Amino acid sequence: MIPKRYARLKQVLNKRQPDLTVLMEDVHKPHNLSAIIRTCDAVGVFAAHAVNRYTDTPTYSQVAQGSEKWVKLHSHPDITTAITNLQKQHYSVYAAHFSDLAVDYRDLDYTKPTAILLGTERWGVTKTAADLVNGHIAIPMLGMVQSLNVSVATAVILFEAQRQRLAAGLYEEVSLDPETYKQVIFEWSYPDVAAIYRDRGEPYPDLGEQGELLNPTNIN
Repeated sequence: MIPKRYARLKQVLNKRQPDLTVLMEDVHKPHNLSAIIRTCDAVGVFAAHAVNRYTDTPTYSQVAQGSEKWVKLHSHPDITTAITNLQKQHYSVYAAHFSDLAVDYRDLDYTKPTAILLGTERWGVTKTAADLVNGHIAIPMLGMVQSLNVSVATAVILFEAQRQRLAAGLYEEVSLDPETYKQVIFEWSYPDVAAIYRDRGEPYPDLGEQGELLNPTNIN
């Protein structure tokens, strides 16, 4: 591990926001999913969530530019389970959904634990999802087209969340708990070695100040 590389990894992980996430409902096109993951990485989202009723969660495409290595993606069996689990973790879940209840996306307070639900471009979120969430948000549209590509809409909303969180100083403090931080920085630094330890069921060794392995067991 090159110390400069290790310092860069820590710099990125220090700014991850574990209480800001997205939930994708039936976003089945790999291009869109990859673009959303890339935006998540750019704004510091720690993990994203997905539900796909008809297919497996798509694989990443080159659009992700490697960002799939830095953003965890959790799959859920159905939308009810996904939303309920997030709410139990104290997230407020808001659907990007045009309705009489929808508010301007900029009126939301993204400094609180927030999950943004996105549906497909053609159908939007399902009625089940719209009924379960804490509220609806919309991006004002002034042209003939009344919707954005799902990955573009995600970027618009997440960068507003980033703006608010930057202003509140939330990127200036480490938000991940120490145990998660230790696990993730090891997996980012030594992905192949981490896989060996996981297969063995052994805990990861400690890392030194410059990212060096301390007292590793035999990994050959």
